Amino acid sequence: MESANKVLLKGLKRRLEKTKGAWTEEVPRILWAYHTTPQSSTKETPFSSVYGTDNMIPVEIHESSPRFQNFVAEESDEGRRMNLDLLEEVREQARIKSEALKRRVELR
Repeated sequence: MESANKVLLKGLKRRLEKTKGAWTEEVPRILWAYHTTPQSSTKETPFSSVYGTDNMIPVEIHESSPRFQNFVAEESDEGRRMNLDLLEEVREQARIKSEALKRRVELR
């Protein structure tokens, strides 16, 4: 959790330098960026680790992207059920990758 906080604070500081103090508008963007970026230790996004599926970025929804235009509710529901069935396995793989990374760091 500490490393996540460091990443979020670093992102917030970087964005505040550009926006000159409009931090309330930047927090949701920074959180979204964090939740949708694959983590180096697990190679998974926090979003996919929680929900078992990839996310759609806002521009994909508002700009009628191919992903949005080709959306089929029945296929999505079926895919979501399959992803949820596999979620524990994905989380376990992420935990193993994270532990392996910690051990490699400790050995150095």
